[in-house]
Amino acid sequence: MTLTRTATTRELASFLARLRYEDVPDEAVGRTKELFLDWVGSALAGRGERPVRAIERFAREMGPSEGPSEDLTSRRRTSPLFAALVNGAASHVVEQDDLHNASVFHPATVVFPAALATAQQIGASGKEFLAASVVGYEAGVRVGSFLGRSHYRVFHTTGTAGTLAAAAAVSYLLGSDEETMLHALGSAGTQAAGLWEFLGDAADSKQLHTAKAASDGLLAAYLARDGFTGAERILEGERGMAAGMSSDAEPGRLVEGIGEDWAVLETSFKYHASCRHTHPAADALLQGMQERGLGADEIAGVRARVHAAAIDVLGPVSDPRTIHQSKFSMGFVLATIAKNGSAGINDFTEEALGDKDLRRFGEKVEMVLDPEVDAAYPRCWIGLVDIETTDGVSFTSRVETPKGDPGNTLSCEELEEKARSLAAYGGGASAAEIDGIIARSRNLEKESDVRDLLPAGSQ
Repeated sequence: MTLTRTATTRELASFLARLRYEDVPDEAVGRTKELFLDWVGSALAGRGERPVRAIERFAREMGPSEGPSEDLTSRRRTSPLFAALVNGAASHVVEQDDLHNASVFHPATVVFPAALATAQQIGASGKEFLAASVVGYEAGVRVGSFLGRSHYRVFHTTGTAGTLAAAAAVSYLLGSDEETMLHALGSAGTQAAGLWEFLGDAADSKQLHTAKAASDGLLAAYLARDGFTGAERILEGERGMAAGMSSDAEPGRLVEGIGEDWAVLETSFKYHASCRHTHPAADALLQGMQERGLGADEIAGVRARVHAAAIDVLGPVSDPRTIHQSKFSMGFVLATIAKNGSAGINDFTEEALGDKDLRRFGEKVEMVLDPEVDAAYPRCWIGLVDIETTDGVSFTSRVETPKGDPGNTLSCEELEEKARSLAAYGGGASAAEIDGIIARSRNLEKESDVRDLLPAGSQ
């Protein structure tokens, strides 16, 4: 494909608008189908969580009583806007949705809600849906990488870059040319938001970020379709996103390897049901305990050697008060790993939150900034922990590639089992229903449409 090379935002828009399903390698198509299944599981798991219920009630009150798009939490049909809003919130609450390392961005939770809602309205085929999803991943990952580490210190990249990701996916489904895609990105960028301040308060903002990114991106794309214009240099302009939200933006990241490197193939599945910043240390601790045959009561202390962003995000959570907040506590997550040998979705409960043994172990954990780990981040997320045993032995455990990363990915069987577990956790689908979704996801490119993932009104 020939790209228009006048400005970086325009060049990105040109690529996104011109991409075709046939341009996407088979491997990337296959991974997109796996990522979609992984997202559906997360959305079903989050259906009963309090913040999601609040957003779903809002959608019932403010949105239409029927429509073409599925709200997976209630099985109601509603407008694309409100389906994207609710599904975006639901898929980001149990901390099992995917993550792209280099951009520190969760693509699925903003791309799929917006793309699915739109595809169900317009009757898009499975191939069209898959191509649009690839477009959304490319847009969000590239914008997140462009905005850099300084952006992530204050802004939740999934809320900011995610708005453009959703806009790109929806704009593609609506048949946009380069100019229309450019205006969709402009209107998405001016709405982009999401601040990390909620972490210390155990507030519900994280789900609002993804809900709004998905629905605001959809809004931007539909407006652009009807001639509404947006800033043409929303990323690199003097008063654009980089100017207001970053001190280390790298314009080359927007187009580096474009059409050759595929964001979906660089995206990680989440193995543990906790903040991704805890995963490298969790893997390293588990590995060290297994290699030495240690139990939790044989460990006197753990020093997690981490990158700076882990301290920025996890540091404010010293005394987790909710299940969701406990997933952002390095001490609590490592305690869970040490005691249970896992940190899965069923390991984080109200009972666990009050477990005195977990609390005591958590007090033995400290985080320290490690120069090597920090220098490798965000391209590589190294797991490095120093472990001291109760008999005075100290050793270091290191994991180069955490479980779920592209170099250590989950198998098809593991992904399908994860989807079944997530569906059962939230009560969002029966065993037969999730098996049906798994079967559809395997052959998504052959589907004439992506409607009716679940029977309407049966729950």
